[in-house]
Amino acid sequence: MSRIHSGNKGRAGSHRPYPLTKPEWVTTTTEEVVAQAVQLAKGGMGPALVGQTLRDSYGVPLTRAVTGQRLVVLLREHGVAPEIPDDLQALLKRVVHLQRHLQSHPKDLANRRGLNLMESRIRRLARYYRRRHRLPENWRYSAAGAALQVE
Repeated sequence: MSRIHSGNKGRAGSHRPYPLTKPEWVTTTTEEVVAQAVQLAKGGMGPALVGQTLRDSYGVPLTRAVTGQRLVVLLREHGVAPEIPDDLQALLKRVVHLQRHLQSHPKDLANRRGLNLMESRIRRLARYYRRRHRLPENWRYSAAGAALQVE
């Protein structure tokens, strides 16, 4: 399979070992990890940043191995999950940045094409999340709405 908007091919990256078990050296309990994750999410962090902070600062290598649930599911149960998924939010932030760039540089056609590709990626991802009921059925992408959601 090839990458979606580039000429690159291949699958890169390492894979975790199959039996997803809690390592022996992890001393934190499930309740402690859940409490720390909820506290970090209430502080305004997204799920990816919560997992990274738990890994780097609290010594939890993988939240799913310790709690038995994915971090987003855990945050959703406690009512602190973001309304828009992380990957969609990151794409919206990049689109807003590109739109601001194109306002001051209107003849930058390479970036205009990049903006079009990114917007189509957002629409496809939004359609996926609407089917999975992670976004409301009436959620639609618009350039003005993206600027408001990011800020």
